[in-house]
Amino acid sequence: MKSKFLASAAVIGTLFCGSALACTTILVGNEASNDGSLLIARSADSKAIKAQLFLIHPKKTNQSGTYSSKAHDGASDFTYPLPKDSMRYTTIANSHTKLHGAVGYNEAGVGISGTETIYAKDELLKIDPYNEATGITEDDIPDVILPRMKSAKEGVKLLGQIVESTGAGEGFGVVFVDKDEIWYFETGTGHQWMAVKLPKDEYFVSGNQGRLQNYKENDPNFMGSKNLINFAKEHGAYDPSKDGEFHFGKAYTRNDERDVTYNYPRVFWVQQMFNPSFKQDIADGPNFPVFMKPEKKLSVNDLKTVLRAHYDGTKYDPYVSKDEESGIYRAISVFRTYESHVMQVRPWLPQEIGRVTYVALGMSDLSVYLPYYYGLDGFIDGYDKGSYKADDESIYWTYRKLQTLVMMDYNKYASIVKAAYKKFEDELAVKQAKFEDEYVKIYKKDKKKANKLLNEFSLKTMKEAKALTQDLTNEIFTMLTDDTDTKLKSLNKNKKD
Repeated sequence: MKSKFLASAAVIGTLFCGSALACTTILVGNEASNDGSLLIARSADSKAIKAQLFLIHPKKTNQSGTYSSKAHDGASDFTYPLPKDSMRYTTIANSHTKLHGAVGYNEAGVGISGTETIYAKDELLKIDPYNEATGITEDDIPDVILPRMKSAKEGVKLLGQIVESTGAGEGFGVVFVDKDEIWYFETGTGHQWMAVKLPKDEYFVSGNQGRLQNYKENDPNFMGSKNLINFAKEHGAYDPSKDGEFHFGKAYTRNDERDVTYNYPRVFWVQQMFNPSFKQDIADGPNFPVFMKPEKKLSVNDLKTVLRAHYDGTKYDPYVSKDEESGIYRAISVFRTYESHVMQVRPWLPQEIGRVTYVALGMSDLSVYLPYYYGLDGFIDGYDKGSYKADDESIYWTYRKLQTLVMMDYNKYASIVKAAYKKFEDELAVKQAKFEDEYVKIYKKDKKKANKLLNEFSLKTMKEAKALTQDLTNEIFTMLTDDTDTKLKSLNKNKKD
């Protein structure tokens, strides 16, 4: 895989990355996973100082009034009626706004991961622009849809109705999952969209580009805006006589030199990880398969590995390589990632543990993935604290401080942190399997006792991971201090201290 990557990449090695801030999404059908679970992985990338909060939104009844993004300093002045009865749901949200919940589940067992920033054609956006003033954005989607959707398909329909009526405030891709299905939703222009149900035996990967292609009207595996095809026809983006079958990506999605270094390489890298014998050119992004059957069944650990990837072992690794071409391709794991997660839906287990999200705060390559079960009642101190300024309380800054230290000399310090976190995760996996077996046995007789066990296990895990991180921070800080001392002494070699 690596040699193939190097050879293909040489064709476009003179190009460089753009400056956009964005994410990477991977979806895995239950028949493509190693245990029959539905899997979703996504990195959320923006600013390294964007501290995250873990929130549990309680169930509410007899509500009235309006949800307002602006009231929480959201990205637009989007408003939407509150549901009369709101389900309990979880989010991991921006510390500043308490919005933009990157991932969460509700009490119906339905989950969302969003969003993947994508880009429509400029010429179509001039005709049907994003409604940046009052349209729905990634800030709003979880808090509007999670409290009310009872299936993945229902979530798609609701978001589609909002985009068609009010408009999208930006281009995005959103994942919806329930016990049976994964749906992926992409915007076209301000009021156009489509969604597709993931084939059960395949996987999908996106890196900041509209990736959906075929769209079939009146097919239960597809949904889209009412005027999706006609809009493209009317404005010259689709000509049935020349183009044949309607292709959403060709009609609506931007595709230019920016995608060559920023988007295609990430999709290429993931598809080579999961299908190493598959031959394709890294520059041929528009023709990459949308869905693929992996050569081996995929696990949660496989997706963690993907989220930590940065062209490891090649001259394009921006952290390790000294080659002049290092960093020309946008990596999956970047320092500005503020959280990454792997959602796992296991319908055969009680929902309290059957819906679990593995979350790594900050840069995934230098962080640890912990399991957060839907049945959690709360968190240790610091999970509800934080801001865009470093502090000594926020759990986010606990992890981010260590990562910042390591990046002072990645080649020297990273292996220490990564080895410690790997050992922790390996040992945790054994403890987790034992806990889950015990939980299921107890749950059949006493749900309250089982959930007490769940919370005790989870809080203990959080405390242990925090303590390890603090120890590692002190270890790296000590090494960095000693290194700095040595460096400064060499500058003062002709004088005595």
